[in-house]
Amino acid sequence: FMEKLTLDTAQEILQKHTTEEHLFTHAAAVSAAMGAMARHFGEDEEHWRAVGYLHDVDYEAYPDEHCHHVREFLEPEGVPEADILAIISHGYGITTEEREPLTPLEKSLFTVDELTGIIQAYALMRPEKMEGMAVKSLKKKFKDKRFAAKCNREIIKRGFSMLGMEPGEVMQFCIEGMQEHHDELGL
Repeated sequence: FMEKLTLDTAQEILQKHTTEEHLFTHAAAVSAAMGAMARHFGEDEEHWRAVGYLHDVDYEAYPDEHCHHVREFLEPEGVPEADILAIISHGYGITTEEREPLTPLEKSLFTVDELTGIIQAYALMRPEKMEGMAVKSLKKKFKDKRFAAKCNREIIKRGFSMLGMEPGEVMQFCIEGMQEHHDELGL
């Protein structure tokens, strides 16, 4: 088993199981947001980014059984058990009941997964993309159910309360993380 999942390894592993461009962009967005959340919690930024990058490893192969095949993809790669559980936990109450998000990393992943989708959709609408994006404006988009309708607000709200954080605070971290990596995200 590897001592710690690195971002490089996460990227190598995802490439074996994923071909769709939008899934790589989503992986990078979640990874960027997770880095900012790690900073907030005083945790290992690269490690959180690596877990975020790999969170949808089984999605393309098993869209209808998402999170049920994480272990069979990651165990042979030597990914630590805690990281496998963390990735499975982001489907809690959605696609699986196997593991509830318990750690700050797990709760963050659960929350930012859908939230980054709303931020990405909003950035694509703005001429200046990620630059200068304000939480206040993002909150308006969040309230508008028709905007980025596929992003499940209930899941995100569940995540906010799991984290015990203000929505605006989590939004701010996600915006900051995604701004830092805007090139990679094409935003």
